[in-house]
Amino acid sequence: MITHYAGLQLNTVSIPSARQYYHERLLLPIVEESESRIEFRITEHCTIVFQEAYEPVAPAHLAFEVPYSEFDALVAFLKSRQVMIEKWPDGREVDHFGTGQNIYFRDGDGNLLELIAHPYIKEDVVAPSGALRVLYMREVGFPVEHVKAFRERLQDMFDFKLDKVYDNFTFAIGGTAHFVLTAKQRRWIPISMLALPPRMLVTLGVSDESYIQVVRSRLREEEMVSANDRELHMIINDYHLCLRAATGFGKNLPALLHLPLSIKD
Repeated sequence: MITHYAGLQLNTVSIPSARQYYHERLLLPIVEESESRIEFRITEHCTIVFQEAYEPVAPAHLAFEVPYSEFDALVAFLKSRQVMIEKWPDGREVDHFGTGQNIYFRDGDGNLLELIAHPYIKEDVVAPSGALRVLYMREVGFPVEHVKAFRERLQDMFDFKLDKVYDNFTFAIGGTAHFVLTAKQRRWIPISMLALPPRMLVTLGVSDESYIQVVRSRLREEEMVSANDRELHMIINDYHLCLRAATGFGKNLPALLHLPLSIKD
């Protein structure tokens, strides 16, 4: 099964700008850096990469799960680092919704970032990482033309669970990885930002190598990009996805999410 987001690669028009924002402002450690590429450590099991591209950048949406008990301190941290926080139409910065709370902010390329916290996520299972105290990357946004067709394909491929199923919006969930499926006509909250499809490579950690072979058997010929024993690259609905057999995170999944099951790592 899919257990978590292991990596995300986005385009940028400026490597120095990405470095200033994510390393100097948000204090994320740099894993690797070159003139055209920079990689930051989000958690022990997840990185984010920015690749310089000479083309317009469509802003992505991504969310990081943080400890509920530390949420207020993290909002204060963002403000102390002069991060541009996005406000709701009524002027509030933090949204207290039914099962948690969140706050939105944007980087230099316009990517809409989110810190989100839920009281039901256990805080003593995975150690928070960095100054942002990230437990795991929770959400990546996938604007598409037809939400229903995309979610059904994801279910067929990955046995995803669904939540908040609407014609123009759905959560498709594998482990801690939430695919936020939204129609291109629907705007991102809280600032009514156009939901443009970003150019990105999304890497998903999976429980073991055998699962990669299961997914490979479900691929259509036109969806396959490349494969080996530990990785599978595919194009689904114009999005580049990679499955990677990864150890370490999956063993924490049952306790983290209160699941009555055992994850093979």
